[in-house]
Amino acid sequence: MEIVQFDEKLYFYLLGIVPIMVVIFLMVQLWKKHKQRAFADSPLLKRLAPNKSSFKATLKLIFLLLGLSFLVLALVNPKIGTKLETVKREGVDIVFAVDVSKSMLAEDIAPNRMEKSKRLVSEIINQLASDRIGIIAYAGQAYPQLPITTDYGAAKMFLQGMNTNMLSSQGTAINSAIDLATTYYNDEAQTNRVLFIISDGEDHSEGNTQAAVEEAVANGIKVYTIGVGKPKGGPIPIKRNGVVETFKKNSEGEVVITKLNEPILAAIAEEGNGAYINGSNTEAAVEFIKEELNKMDKKEFEAKQFAEFKDQFQWFLGIGLLFLFLEVFLLDRKTGWLKKLNLFNEHNHA
Repeated sequence: MEIVQFDEKLYFYLLGIVPIMVVIFLMVQLWKKHKQRAFADSPLLKRLAPNKSSFKATLKLIFLLLGLSFLVLALVNPKIGTKLETVKREGVDIVFAVDVSKSMLAEDIAPNRMEKSKRLVSEIINQLASDRIGIIAYAGQAYPQLPITTDYGAAKMFLQGMNTNMLSSQGTAINSAIDLATTYYNDEAQTNRVLFIISDGEDHSEGNTQAAVEEAVANGIKVYTIGVGKPKGGPIPIKRNGVVETFKKNSEGEVVITKLNEPILAAIAEEGNGAYINGSNTEAAVEFIKEELNKMDKKEFEAKQFAEFKDQFQWFLGIGLLFLFLEVFLLDRKTGWLKKLNLFNEHNHA
């Protein structure tokens, strides 16, 4: 089993020059044909330039594009990890339950509650060293986004893909998120299990949330809550192409104002033997969480990871230079022995 990683993914954008060059080439060829037809008809042009190849211009372009593409891949520097090692790591199991209900679109905190939540989780992950993490998305129901893993890169990728349209069941059922989180911790010997609920505190299942928290505590889970939004609240914008068209309204036609419900979040955290954190100040919130996690005893566990990644850029560099070499030394005129074979029907036998 092998795994590939890229050192400089930014250089992939340079591949955008390939379709641009193809378009320019086609436009130039059309312009040339137009000018040639204005000068003389096709039979006369062939008599005037009998050795001019009609396909080598395309072949030269193909060589040039292949050469540039392989050089770009060399800049990206693909690496292959061929050795899988089992290493000992120490940490806690952390699950992030992120609220993706429509109320998270409110912009009372910049740029909006949803994006703020994702940034908070991302910054927390940046502070982790060897902890295992999992992600849950929830609205009217909870959905497993990422199982417990040590792959922080994958966690950030899944995190960035989260949005308020990913779950069809709307509402905010915190109890469903807590119930699902209890199934994430599959190591019975793990004594440090942490659940972070990132939400604006709107809960449409308050009656069941307390029971869910009690069950989580019974399973050795500490429940922390992170409040996102402002107590004074704000409307929920409805946008089209990034432009606000209107705001969400209730059945009576009044604009809905969604507010950060800190008392509910604080009560959940207290019941869950954790703490409530106001997420308005990202740096302060992340620092507090870092200190809390450092206080906890670390559980030793085994994790497999790839080691000895080997650079592969030299292969792409060599192939790229070869194609460019062929492009430079490939002449526009017909090749003698190919002309005799007439593979491309470049002359007739009439």
